[in-house]
Amino acid sequence: MPAKGDGITKRKDGRFMARYTVQTPDGPKRKPIYGRKYKEVEKKLAEARGDAARGIVYDDENQTVGKYITRWLSDSAKHTVKATSYRAYESQIRNHIVPALGKVRLSRLTPAHLQALYAAKLREGMKPASVRQIHAILHKALEQAVRFNLIPANPASKVDLPKVRQEEITPLSAVEANKLLDVTCDERDRFETLYALALTTGLRIGELLGLKWSDIDLDTRRLRVSRQLQRSQDGLIFTEPKAASRRTVDLPASTVEASSAIASARSKRRSRPVVPTRTTALCSQAI
Repeated sequence: MPAKGDGITKRKDGRFMARYTVQTPDGPKRKPIYGRKYKEVEKKLAEARGDAARGIVYDDENQTVGKYITRWLSDSAKHTVKATSYRAYESQIRNHIVPALGKVRLSRLTPAHLQALYAAKLREGMKPASVRQIHAILHKALEQAVRFNLIPANPASKVDLPKVRQEEITPLSAVEANKLLDVTCDERDRFETLYALALTTGLRIGELLGLKWSDIDLDTRRLRVSRQLQRSQDGLIFTEPKAASRRTVDLPASTVEASSAIASARSKRRSRPVVPTRTTALCSQAI
């Protein structure tokens, strides 16, 4: 049982609770600590008192997870990640994180809350990779809460994540690739180079649609990936790829031949994108 005078009491719901006082810019403030076991609360209380004595105060300002992460999205994430990442963050927060955890006090968020959320999403049929995306957002947002002294530790650092099965990719055979080119590039289709590049380089759609003729060196048979086409709230925009995605790709002879034929016909327009504007907008629907 709790010892007298140690500030730890047992609640009617079976949990133990302690209160301690910290000095804040607004004056003294009483803060509670909860736990299922007496020793757990005793340890937390000792750590909290030690932090308070050193001037370290964790105060979530009575914020809920929903209020905090929505503010983090607009004040921090929006200005530090790419437009596509921001849209993904906003969607995951609005559709999954806030409905499940939005009303939980930030200071009372536990690894168990997060583990339950991930398990529920898997039961609903969400892919493990998508669950990991939710976790990545929560971990990033809560890490900032730790840096801002809103919470003492990041609960997202203590959960078990689902394993992601790497699906085996079956590439087209040489016969299938040639058949595709025969069908799509019949009668010198003006998109022949795009199809050939897609088949032989493995570039992403956004990278293909971001190419300029100046990115292709037909003499050395190399292609430089230096930008990509992405969707934003303002429409289609060109952005720089991540550092790891900036690369030089070797081109096979067949692709160089197809590119050379079109390049010679467009020698006066080498600074324009490989794909005309109308086609860029159509193809980018798959991004």
